[in-house]
Amino acid sequence: MAEAFERERQNNSRLDELASKVSALRGVTIDIYDNARDQTMIDNTSETFSSFGTTLKGSATRLGRMAQSGNKVAILKLAGIIVGAVLVLYWIWGLIF
Repeated sequence: MAEAFERERQNNSRLDELASKVSALRGVTIDIYDNARDQTMIDNTSETFSSFGTTLKGSATRLGRMAQSGNKVAILKLAGIIVGAVLVLYWIWGLIF
C-alpha cells in the first residue's frame, strides 16, 4: 500500500511539472502571437505611408501641370497650398519644440 501511495505522489509531482511546462509554453505562444500581430501592424502602416507618398506625388504632378498651363487661378491655388503647407509645418514645429 505504501508503494502505491509513493507512485501516486510521484505521478502528482510529475503532473505538476508538466502543468508548469504547459503554462510556460502557453506564455511563449502568446508572446509569439503578440509579436507577429505587432509586425503585421507595422507592415500595414508602412504600406499606408507608401500609398500616401504615391498619392502625394501624383497630386504634385497634377498641380505642376496645372501651373504650367498658365492659368492664373491654378497658380494662385498652388501658391495657397504651398503657403498653407508651410504654415502647418511651422505650427507643428512649434508644438514639438
